[in-house]
Amino acid sequence: MVISRLTIKNIAPGSAVPRMEITDKEVLHRSDIHFTPLKDHDLIDAVAVARIVVTEYQKAGLTPEGIDTGAVIITGETAKKENAKNILESMAGLAGDFVVATAGVNLESILAGKGSGAAAYSKEKHRVTVNIDIGGGTSNIGVFREGRTIDTACLNIGGHLIEIEKNSDKITYIAAPARGVLRECGLSLAVGDRVHLSELKTVAGMMAKSIVESITKSNLADVTKELLMTPPLRLDYPVERVMISGGVADYVYSDFNPMSVAQVSQYGDIGPLLGWAVREELRQAGIDPVQPGETIRATVIGAGTHSVNLSGSTITVREESLPLKNVSVISPFPEGIPESMEEIAACVHIAVERVVSDGSTQHVALAMDGPERVTFSAIQTLADGLIKGMAPYLGEGKPLIIVLQKDCAKVLGQTLQIRMGSLAEIVCIDQVRVDEGDYIDLGKPLMGGRVVPVVVKTLVFENRPQ
Repeated sequence: MVISRLTIKNIAPGSAVPRMEITDKEVLHRSDIHFTPLKDHDLIDAVAVARIVVTEYQKAGLTPEGIDTGAVIITGETAKKENAKNILESMAGLAGDFVVATAGVNLESILAGKGSGAAAYSKEKHRVTVNIDIGGGTSNIGVFREGRTIDTACLNIGGHLIEIEKNSDKITYIAAPARGVLRECGLSLAVGDRVHLSELKTVAGMMAKSIVESITKSNLADVTKELLMTPPLRLDYPVERVMISGGVADYVYSDFNPMSVAQVSQYGDIGPLLGWAVREELRQAGIDPVQPGETIRATVIGAGTHSVNLSGSTITVREESLPLKNVSVISPFPEGIPESMEEIAACVHIAVERVVSDGSTQHVALAMDGPERVTFSAIQTLADGLIKGMAPYLGEGKPLIIVLQKDCAKVLGQTLQIRMGSLAEIVCIDQVRVDEGDYIDLGKPLMGGRVVPVVVKTLVFENRPQ
């Protein structure tokens, strides 16, 4: 839990499109790292979670009433628990206007890459940078070019997949993905067995090999394919730098050299050994990982929020469909809008699938500058590409939400309406700047539908790439 004081300022000159940025951030309180309290392997202990939060407020000398805004995001293995959504909603009541979301595996890859500093590093150094966030149950991979996400993937690999009695050698839990790795290694370990260090090294080595293979090879081993929770990385770009974040990362960058199972099981799992194995596998692949700004804390430190009243936009969504809260913003065109309809559709489809395929995200908004030249032909091509790329998403009865920087929402919205029909739900707004990873709230239309109140929520990261 992190409590921060943020300063938000409109840095746009004169009458330009408002551009709100976090101009200063001060961390007031940073809690200890807490393992997620569980009742069992399927249920989060809600009472224990609340107790942790209340205790941390007390340590900080603050109360929930003194918090303006923030972010409550459940990620990784915790997001898979049966009562994750209920926990999420109850936590949101602890303070003001919170971003409340369950981060699916691809969104988590993006958030982790921003939190570790990989996104900022790729922009500063002009190098394609891969961030691998290795946690308890998943390894989330995000690829960044010039600060923008260009690819993501996720493997079912993490330190908690095999649990061992603390400071002992007795296995207490084996997750399903780990059983597949054990079979591949020719091991028949079971809960209750005493395990040798050599056996655990074999298993961790296989996991580490799959992680490194996934960022270096297109022809993947069968075990790596089985561990993938998403399509593999496209790898149609050079991998120029690699960062590791997450709970396991500290052991990748340390000189930890396990000599016994008791050393490995100090946290009740194989996390330290997995970190060691990843370090060895990277070394064999000739990869020297860049030290991230954050490892286990590669996450948000808060959320800046500002309200914008938008007029002159095309608002054709039915009023009963609003308000919408915590709409996830995605940027399908990190390198500019392509010229052809097919390329536009492909970019949109990939970007949308990246965040909605696992069912964790309900609504998305497409953020873009707008056509380089706002011509009749360019608007027609963009509209056709958006409709085609969003077809599976729109087929679920969801509204098409577009946020433009350029003043062309009315003409694009009208073009979309003509093509999609009068009953189609479309929100096309302009003259507001948002980025991938932001969230927006859309209020009910005001002034006869000419103005829509919009709240932009920007997740704030503490980037200190080294």
